[in-house]
Amino acid sequence: MFILTKIADLVQIPPSQFEQHSRVAIENNINAKYANRVIQKIGLCVCMYDILWASEGLIGHGDGLVNVNVEFRMLVFRPFKGEILFGRISESNPEGIKIRTDFFEEITVSYKELPDDTEYDHNEKSWVWIVDEDRMHYDKNEVVRFQVQDETWNDQAPESGEEEAIERAKKVSPYTIQATMKNEGLGVCLWWD
Repeated sequence: MFILTKIADLVQIPPSQFEQHSRVAIENNINAKYANRVIQKIGLCVCMYDILWASEGLIGHGDGLVNVNVEFRMLVFRPFKGEILFGRISESNPEGIKIRTDFFEEITVSYKELPDDTEYDHNEKSWVWIVDEDRMHYDKNEVVRFQVQDETWNDQAPESGEEEAIERAKKVSPYTIQATMKNEGLGVCLWWD
């Protein structure tokens, strides 16, 4: 679910942070730049893990910023295919179910990846699994167990500088996980406890 990724970058420390220890200032700047952001084909950055190497700081001409080349490791959320995770149902619609964790909300389960004999109840706005005449609901906020099937990456760079293209890029999630709840033991946790 979590991996460590090595990254090299230039960190710029403003004069307002000169009173901090250099390691603290570097860490704060790295976390401000990367935490809670998606790096394409790597995953969702959570926080800096450690600093592997840092150069001597060089003061930039005219701006007073200290430029430091840094190599560090970042803690990244990127579950592997086949991994089983827990989450909560955030939304149900005729296309499937959306699941969220405490820090990630872009997990989808298509209606095709729900168990056989599952149907959408338009009145309840939830999916129902029918087992031997029993109706078992996938209710909102229920804790579920799901298996990662695939991931989708969307480049956030707009095709052009037009306002419409920029707004369109903001609406598409940069990283989405497709999951399944079709196999035994997956689905609402209360069913299997």
